[in-house]
Amino acid sequence: MNQATYNSLKAFIWGIANDCLVDVYDVGDYRKIILPFFVIRRFDAVLEEKHDDVIKAKKGYEKKGLSVDLDPALCSIAGQSFVNKSDYTLTDLKSRTNQQQLKRDFIDYLDGFSQNVQEILNKFKIRNEIDRLSEQDRLGLLIEKFVDPRYNFSNKPKLNEDGSVCLEELDNHTMGTLFEEVIRMFNEETNVTDAGRHFTPRDIVELMADLAFIPVQEKIKSTTYRIYDGACGTGGMLTVGEAHIKTLAARRGKKVSIKLFGQENADETYAIARADMLVKGEGKQADNIRFGSTISDDKFAREEFDFMLSNPPFGTSWKSELKSWGSIKKEDITDPRFIIDYNGDAEYSLVPDIGDPQMLFLANNVSKMKTTTELGSRIVEVHSGSAMFTGKAGSGWSNLRRYIIEQDLLEAIVALPENMFYRADIGTFLWVLTNKKEEKRKGKIQLIDATSKKKALGKNLGDKSFEINPDLRKEIMNLYMAYIDADPKYSRVFENNEFGFWAVDIQRPLRLSVRITDDGIVALPQKGKDAVLVDLMIEAKEQLGDDEWFDYNSFMARLTELADKKNLKLTTSRIGIIRKVFTTTNENAEPVLDKDGNPEPDKSLKETEQVPMLYDGGIIAFFENEIHPYVPDAWVDEKDAVIGYEMSFTKYFNNIEQLRSVEEIVNDIRAIEQSTDGLLTSIIGGVLHC
Repeated sequence: MNQATYNSLKAFIWGIANDCLVDVYDVGDYRKIILPFFVIRRFDAVLEEKHDDVIKAKKGYEKKGLSVDLDPALCSIAGQSFVNKSDYTLTDLKSRTNQQQLKRDFIDYLDGFSQNVQEILNKFKIRNEIDRLSEQDRLGLLIEKFVDPRYNFSNKPKLNEDGSVCLEELDNHTMGTLFEEVIRMFNEETNVTDAGRHFTPRDIVELMADLAFIPVQEKIKSTTYRIYDGACGTGGMLTVGEAHIKTLAARRGKKVSIKLFGQENADETYAIARADMLVKGEGKQADNIRFGSTISDDKFAREEFDFMLSNPPFGTSWKSELKSWGSIKKEDITDPRFIIDYNGDAEYSLVPDIGDPQMLFLANNVSKMKTTTELGSRIVEVHSGSAMFTGKAGSGWSNLRRYIIEQDLLEAIVALPENMFYRADIGTFLWVLTNKKEEKRKGKIQLIDATSKKKALGKNLGDKSFEINPDLRKEIMNLYMAYIDADPKYSRVFENNEFGFWAVDIQRPLRLSVRITDDGIVALPQKGKDAVLVDLMIEAKEQLGDDEWFDYNSFMARLTELADKKNLKLTTSRIGIIRKVFTTTNENAEPVLDKDGNPEPDKSLKETEQVPMLYDGGIIAFFENEIHPYVPDAWVDEKDAVIGYEMSFTKYFNNIEQLRSVEEIVNDIRAIEQSTDGLLTSIIGGVLHC
């Protein structure tokens, strides 16, 4: 659909809302009416051509006494995977002048849809609004507006008598775009920020499809491929993916069968996705668009897919998922998608923090990868920058990165320009995963900096102010396909362990000085069995004095001698009291030694260092070179090291513009001076002269 037609249709829908719903609904509630009517009109427009044939056949079946489950036969006559058995079309209803009759006939019209449409209507909850629309005399006005012959809601173009196109068809992705744009416009009026939540811009989807299919286009065979999106929104990513792979296959003389699978947990977007599957004529495929949360209610458990494209939510809490699991704690999750057996750890957790679910969607996709086919599986998923570095070593975030990289699943990450999404002005990245890398890519990861590959939009769409047009998309794919030969300004290739590190604790000894004071003795427990401790410390003050001791172990040795004479055992609890009352951390004191003669670590001085896996000599060499010369009393224990992984585009693509040289600056000043005919010299000279 061209931009002019799209803009016209968008303005038309907005105009319907303003004309029909003002003073009846708040602007933020316009969507409750406009979106379901939008979909109903789309169904109606698709069925119009064969409506009379359907009704004629229905009456014929009824005359023969066949009135049970006529949907399959009538769908066949309609040429669609859905049908409406009502005697009316929306165009018929617009002529009703009696509101009560219109209300009855409209309900009859809705009830006439086949069962697969009924589920969609129920998600929209449009029947709940019929009384209000009828009482306010708006139902007929809405219908009249939506059947305006100047606008085409069908999936087929309207033609002139000579066969030329009069009105373009409304394709799936354009409908999704309109859906999100209408929501955005309504919400701008009420400061609600829901627009863009369930929809990815077409240019980004096209790039994702390119990354999914073009690298393996030579391996595509005449067979069936399964495409999945666990956060499918309106389903645009699935349908664009299907179109891409079919086009690539056809160019190579291959005929592929595509099965689409998606899950969505928002009523409206789920209804839109199912509606478009039906309109495309894919009734069985519509059953593969399922409602519910992918995280806590996986509708495709233990299933595998060839391609997975997804733009999951990020930066939002997933605490509600824990309730769906039975009000459990994060630590109690047992789902095998997120708690796996890896590297000898049977409870290796891939669970991120409660505040961001994006890595759960990635782990979900990884769990659904095929391993028995030549192509394996390819995943292309949108993420924020936090997915690359958030979480310390051993956390769910880092563990998932570690698993993906150590299993050699991560093929590439593409950094996108900012302001590419309708409600996200932050940096975003496309992760590309596969479990069947081509030989040259094994053990390596490609980073592509496409942040400069953007074209300004004529008018912003929410936060989206740039797009990646076809030429820029081709540039990005050329970088991807060139691999190690790509321009290093935009693309670099690294060994997997470039991003790995050991998190090690650098320990320093606890140093305590000791002084027995009267105030300290008073602070000791005065009653019960520990009253004997008071007596001991009084005697110790008399015997050892009240000078400050800088060797804690020597002090405790003397104190133990006194205790033994009194048959008093210095238990761990009593030693703890003595430390708390009579000791002070002192950098000039000797290290405190444990019973084995090893220095006790000072928890307050512990620091964690990240030792790169590529560091020559590993942890010990790093310690000897980078730590010990500056902190001679420090030590490190390799056995306590935790493996972590993180990535940073800034580290590798820090394209800071070089500062100009002094000579260049002086030359510019001289050029300015000459252009002002010596004015600068006269001013400076006058100031200096004064």
